[in-house]
Amino acid sequence: MKIKINSTTKTCNRFSSHRREFCKSGSLIGGALFLSPETLFAQATIADRNVRVTGIEVYTVAVTNRTNWIIIRLNGSNGLTGLGEASLGRRSQLEEINDFYKLIDGEPAFSIQQYRQQGREVAANGNRSVATAFSAIEQALWDLTSKSLGIPFYDLIGGQLHNELPVYANINRATANRSPEGFADNAERAVADGFMALKAAPFDGFPSLTASPEEVNSAKERGIACVYAIRERVGSDVEIKIDAHSFFNTQMAIEVARELEAANLSWYEEPVSPIQTENTRIIHDAISQTLAGGEFLFGVEGFRPLCEKNAVDIIMPDIKHCGGMWEAIKISTLAEAYSVKVSPHNPSGPISTAASVALCAAIPNFDILEFQWGEQSWRSTLIEPSESFTNGSIAVSNKPGYGITLNERTLEQHRI
Repeated sequence: MKIKINSTTKTCNRFSSHRREFCKSGSLIGGALFLSPETLFAQATIADRNVRVTGIEVYTVAVTNRTNWIIIRLNGSNGLTGLGEASLGRRSQLEEINDFYKLIDGEPAFSIQQYRQQGREVAANGNRSVATAFSAIEQALWDLTSKSLGIPFYDLIGGQLHNELPVYANINRATANRSPEGFADNAERAVADGFMALKAAPFDGFPSLTASPEEVNSAKERGIACVYAIRERVGSDVEIKIDAHSFFNTQMAIEVARELEAANLSWYEEPVSPIQTENTRIIHDAISQTLAGGEFLFGVEGFRPLCEKNAVDIIMPDIKHCGGMWEAIKISTLAEAYSVKVSPHNPSGPISTAASVALCAAIPNFDILEFQWGEQSWRSTLIEPSESFTNGSIAVSNKPGYGITLNERTLEQHRI
């Protein structure tokens, strides 16, 4: 699916001074000062400094029967483009994208805070699809503006701290055979691809806790067996992360964690919903494993309770759902104040991955990045340069923006 909207000419002077004042003021993020606008703007032409948003293209890429990637591309008046991703499971379209695009149509691309002020309240009070549409537009604006300045995105938020980032392979969606052997087979394949950290969700399909005790116990034992099958197959040197997708209550979460102690998990993710802050804290204090969570929370306000209560060791903001790049920076800074690490949730396409890499390059409390492994062999070719991992790590690009463009040939072959 492709949607294309071209803007009409609008008067932009009332926003130009706002952009200049925002850039001149600078801001502290994680203790790092923004580069001076004089240095940044010197690298850009007059057209680039005054770039306006002139259109949007929306593409849906068919991946599997569980996954579509929704990609947006903003067009700038200087001929450059900015990319964002709004993927949301099986969804093939998000009409809310058009509503948020109206806020930036014809406006200066640098007025990102203006966009956030106008749209954030709706995004925060809406459902997940609304938050995702809002976040995708914001991602694309940052890509367009940093490309217009000719610098990597991370140079706009304090500069590069990491040259390469450790990555874990999420094998869950690629595992159609949900038996212990099926999980173990894919874990072995991911390790053969060079990944030394894996994640799976072997408790997916867990029955309601009001089901018969026999049914609940059978599902619990089956999930535990899958974890130990993975451990036996990959050996002791590979990190295993387990996502429980909030299927448990507090007592069962603790019981399962204790039964998994011998599997030596590197983390235990969302055994209960992360909005259950007190229950999450009780679990955290009762188990030996590292506790992670927060994949669908929105904004600083969504993550603050987990951090303030020391309910988790690792938070997982997703740039597609949490409010975008700037919100993810604020969330990471909040977490740093409470000695909580950041591992962005990213079971996503290569656009979100590239943007997450550019973000994580500047995060001091970054832990590890998620990669959706094994869905399609052509995935890496959807972007240029193609996506590449070496020994379970991804290099941080030094190219402008997020360092990528779309490969039109691969896009045409697989878009709906």
